[in-house]
Amino acid sequence: MSFAVLLPVKPPARGKSRLVGLPGGAALSDAGRVALATAFALDTATACLGASSVGAVLAVTDDALFASSLVALGCAAIPDGVTDDLNGSLRLAAAEAVRRWPRLRPVALCGDLPALRSADLDAALTDALATAPEGPCYVADAAGTGTTLYSAPLPTFAPSYGVDSARLHAASGAVPLAGELVSLRHDVDTLEDLRAVVPLGLGPRTTLAAAQLGLLV
Repeated sequence: MSFAVLLPVKPPARGKSRLVGLPGGAALSDAGRVALATAFALDTATACLGASSVGAVLAVTDDALFASSLVALGCAAIPDGVTDDLNGSLRLAAAEAVRRWPRLRPVALCGDLPALRSADLDAALTDALATAPEGPCYVADAAGTGTTLYSAPLPTFAPSYGVDSARLHAASGAVPLAGELVSLRHDVDTLEDLRAVVPLGLGPRTTLAAAQLGLLV
């Protein structure tokens, strides 16, 4: 076990605002959106906890009730350190992770990977230690423009999540991690994204939430 995963999660009531539209043109209810956002994060956390390379998972969220659900899974949880600044919050979370688990290297991971497989995460983290043992590395998303995973030891931990983050990480000198890593590259922001990852095999909570909303028909 070599890594502490930093898992930033917006409060489900505010997250995943792009999850709109159902088959037949019906609107997705707020309750449906919250259910999916919650399921995404819990399934992602479960996959992280199942990875042999992961020694701890530190959830970063301002939703105290949702944090308790993540803690029940086996995560630790802290509030966002910097409001509306994901990268700032991740830097503070990395420092806290190293304080709690000084032998574990921090790795930031998107909290919306409902098809994530522990084996793909282990493959990426093994590659991180082999190709970038002292510096930053990242995993680009399926589109090649975003980032689903970023890791670096302190004090070089400096993520650049946001628009065109893959290019920004590459420009900063971070090493792109190779390999198919299919389940790790598919984050979900829209219902089209969700449908695209169904063939990969959704986590159990996402499968249930999507089925109840009629998205798996």
